[in-house]
Amino acid sequence: MYSIGQVSKMFNLPISTLRYYDKEGFFPYMERKGGIRVFTDKEIESIRVIECLKESGLEIKDIKLFFKWVGEGSSSYGKRKELFENRKKALEEELRKLSRIHAMLEFKCWYYETAVKDGNEDRINKMLPNSLPDDIQKLYDEAHK
Repeated sequence: MYSIGQVSKMFNLPISTLRYYDKEGFFPYMERKGGIRVFTDKEIESIRVIECLKESGLEIKDIKLFFKWVGEGSSSYGKRKELFENRKKALEEELRKLSRIHAMLEFKCWYYETAVKDGNEDRINKMLPNSLPDDIQKLYDEAHK
């Protein structure tokens, strides 16, 4: 059992956000003792799912729909699975994009480190686009997909 303050610290979320989640119906079975919210492991898991879906780019209205489906029981398993599959696909695409960006940054760091050492870009430009050192070539190729 956790207080709202403990949960706030646990997830680095403002207390107002946790109250909002409660108001939106994300914690339908939350107990109150003397009018004070008491979070159980069930609510903690709900917060983990909410934060995961938010971080994956889902809007609160869509997260609310997900929790509505949860309330519908087993009849909504397919919809829930599809939602997570779609978020996973979107995240995988974002990871591919970030991988290309990271490769370009790594390549450019090497590029300018080498240019600084050489005092010019002549040697690098002679290696471009296909005669770079193997590890740098992989970065270059990834960045230029």
